[in-house]
Amino acid sequence: MKHSDEELLNAAKKLMLTEADEILNASKNLDFEIVKAAKLIYSCQGRVVVVGLGKSGHVGRKISATLASLGTPSFFLHAAEASHGDLGMVRSEDVGLFVSNSGASSEIVSLLPNFSRIGAKMIAITGAKDSPLAKHSDIVLNAHVENEGDPLQLAPMSSATLELVIGDALAVVIEILRELKREDFAMFHPGGTLGRKLLTRVKDVMGSGEQLPIVKEGVTVKDALFVITGKGYGATCVVDENDNLTGIFTDGDLRRLMEKSGTDSFNTKIENAMTKKPKTISQNSLAAEAVRIMEKNEISVLIATENKKPVGIIHIHELLKAGIA
Repeated sequence: MKHSDEELLNAAKKLMLTEADEILNASKNLDFEIVKAAKLIYSCQGRVVVVGLGKSGHVGRKISATLASLGTPSFFLHAAEASHGDLGMVRSEDVGLFVSNSGASSEIVSLLPNFSRIGAKMIAITGAKDSPLAKHSDIVLNAHVENEGDPLQLAPMSSATLELVIGDALAVVIEILRELKREDFAMFHPGGTLGRKLLTRVKDVMGSGEQLPIVKEGVTVKDALFVITGKGYGATCVVDENDNLTGIFTDGDLRRLMEKSGTDSFNTKIENAMTKKPKTISQNSLAAEAVRIMEKNEISVLIATENKKPVGIIHIHELLKAGIA
């Protein structure tokens, strides 16, 4: 081969370092224009129309998706398609977010007077501050790079990466302005693992009512085993005369008891064999928190309580089945 593996590896590393340097330089030169842009979008009564073409268009699609995932209504508008009817989707209450390195592509430039006539405000992410796009926009976010990283200095590499980073930075500022909470974020991501972890609560997956294994203090281990076997959780809650939780008796407790007492274990009073002060959780807690408690304490069963009384029981297998663990 003409080039050694080491030369090829170094070329890849050089590109990554070049892009990192361009991002670092841009962060140092970032000014309050990005705050102005974020506030404009935050106060927008319509949608953010992200406009792009080519590689910048691909970046624009990602920026639009990020904004939407954080609660800002947004859609991507291909610059070429806009001139053939798609411009009809834009309204005066919208904000146009144009992504273009040169800021001078004919398809982009041709749209500028149309956005002005519609009355939509315009934000530009561009590497050319003197371009037609920059001059026609209300706010300009500088995405200029000195080195694309491409050996030919032709392919938009550093510039496309920087456009994407600026889009993410803009989204973060808007997210802060919206005071977005994890629960809000979950509402936009109801599907998949992420949605399940952020939306599923203990009460959604726990066993309750007739499914809840409970015995009172004073019964024997033998009696408790019938309850454990019948309910299928490998454990039972133990309560006092006021139905307050005082302990949990598990398969593990039984094994330890039998190692110590043998067959006499079955006649042992449950309060002398149970684990006292068991780990508990609120039924309104996220199921992901139940997983964290189980992993931290190396247990497989957790009791949900309300006012010191057991209201549910949850096993790690249920959390696995629900896609939480």
